[in-house]
Amino acid sequence: MEGHFPSQETLPTDMEPSNTVKLLHLVFLSTSWGMQIWVTFVAGFVMGSRLPHHTYSFIQRELFPYYFHISSTCAFLNLTLFAMYHPSELLSDEQTTQIIVFFTCVAASVLNTQWFGQVTSDITADMHVIERSHGLGQEVGLFTSKSYRQLCASNPSYRQLYSQLTLYHTLSSLCNLCCIACNSLSLYYLAAHLPAL
Repeated sequence: MEGHFPSQETLPTDMEPSNTVKLLHLVFLSTSWGMQIWVTFVAGFVMGSRLPHHTYSFIQRELFPYYFHISSTCAFLNLTLFAMYHPSELLSDEQTTQIIVFFTCVAASVLNTQWFGQVTSDITADMHVIERSHGLGQEVGLFTSKSYRQLCASNPSYRQLYSQLTLYHTLSSLCNLCCIACNSLSLYYLAAHLPAL
């Protein structure tokens, strides 16, 4: 019976995905990363510096649920496709790291989708009600004006909402930056394994 079974050294370390699966993996990864770079580093700064404060916030509240859901879906599909073709018992250290990166991206995306992003939007909407009652919201620019600081100092409810917004917006931003870092590492992993352009 000896010689009928391949030794462990001759077994393939992973199954070879089809070109379609490779394309899907690349599309999901590049779509997510490109969208994250655009929303985080371009659209936010341009809209924030050109639109009235409440208009900018309204656009964010409408677009961010789509942004978070698309990011979560892409992250989950990337993890699923990678895991399907890399059985856990055959993972190299590099592939294990890549699985952890994909899982981290999924976790951060889901936290933003299901919790931080939604809470941030809800708090912002509550703050807008108070701001409108004080004639605020049509100012253009990214930086807080003196009127907002005065409102924060004089209105305990607004001050509490502002503190909550700062916390949840920071957590949401950290999750978003974590996803960008994860997707950047994943793109680097893919680039390092390309035999040619």
